Amino acid sequence: MNRPVLQVALDLVELDRALTIAGEAVNGGADWLEVGTPLIKSEGMRAVRMLKSAFPDQKIIADMKTADTGAIEVEMAAKSGADIVCVLGASDDSVIAESVRAARKYGVRIMADLISVHNPAERAEELERLGVDYICAHTGIDQQMTGTDSLDLLMKVINKVSIPVAAAGGISEKTAPGAIASGAFIVIVGGSIIRSSDVSGSTRRIREAMNQPVPYTGPEKTREEEILEILNMVSSSNVSDAMHRKGSMVGMISVCSGTKAVGKAITVQTFAGDWAKPVEAIDRAGAGDVIVINNDQGTFVAPWGELATISCQNRGVAGIIIDGAVRDVDDIKKMHFPIWAKTFQPNAGEPKGFGEIGSEISCGGQSVSPGDWIIADESGVVVIPRTRAYEIARRAREVYNTELRIREELRRGKTLSQVMNLLRWEKKQ
Repeated sequence: MNRPVLQVALDLVELDRALTIAGEAVNGGADWLEVGTPLIKSEGMRAVRMLKSAFPDQKIIADMKTADTGAIEVEMAAKSGADIVCVLGASDDSVIAESVRAARKYGVRIMADLISVHNPAERAEELERLGVDYICAHTGIDQQMTGTDSLDLLMKVINKVSIPVAAAGGISEKTAPGAIASGAFIVIVGGSIIRSSDVSGSTRRIREAMNQPVPYTGPEKTREEEILEILNMVSSSNVSDAMHRKGSMVGMISVCSGTKAVGKAITVQTFAGDWAKPVEAIDRAGAGDVIVINNDQGTFVAPWGELATISCQNRGVAGIIIDGAVRDVDDIKKMHFPIWAKTFQPNAGEPKGFGEIGSEISCGGQSVSPGDWIIADESGVVVIPRTRAYEIARRAREVYNTELRIREELRRGKTLSQVMNLLRWEKKQ
């Protein structure tokens, strides 16, 4: 084995899509093709057989994630054409040993996956003694979403074993060079390739990046910077999908078409158009914040208008969300400032000073606390709890990237029902 290996994880559920994407990845320089666990659960050993038949010159990895009946599952994968079979490193030693014995019998190799292993360095040493051929330092998707760094796990195990180590879990063009520099021989890439609208190009760029190892120095951005960057890229619809249809406000209308607001919430409770606290909140807000206002007791008077909007522009506020009315709409539209409201109303309230700033409020049917993240665009407004903002932002990016690939397949002539294989996946009554 001379150069590092690029393994593409086909974590899909449709075999026809997997075969198409695999072909594009091979054209881009992929070395090994992994029949991902979702694909095996969806299509069974047929997926392994079809991939091996279509790509006889590539090593085929069956990501069985075997936790029991090691000999049976290794035999199934081997007879279907797999060259390497993945087992769970957390499995009992008897499962690992039986998998290794079956692998020797059928002429395949075993890769042990360290996903969710409590003490990965110690377990990697044990797995090598049990006879596995490869160690996979794998940070799972749900762990990645909450901020676990894939290369941290790699560096914990790389010097503990003498067998080849694979790095897996959110690896991209940016992190692949660091994985190689840290000692990985195999780089496993899933989403960055299979969700790309240009699979061959993405594969080629990662392959080239792997040929220029650069020491890993940790994340380039803080979590808050990454949240802001991702939310500015994705849509409120992507975020809603990532939150399983939670967090969306009801009845919010974009005052200025084509605007978008992303930022942390400054919350305001007011009553019956009293605009004192909403205006005072401008002074509390920092650049990039979103002021979220609950105007309780009706929409017949507006707690917000043009002059407050000018103040927000001067302050660098990212946007305004009002569960209530806004006035001076003609002037605000000329300013093209991001505002969402329930309705328009020329009547102004009075600055009585009722209410408060910085408390938990209800807005558009959603609870909003200070520091929660807000994303608002033409589709509506979504609230992201601050405790899950990093996770939700990263999940929304996965939704965004998945849709990029679906758009490409639609562009090639498929219908949406064909791409999504709707008839197969309709819920059985």
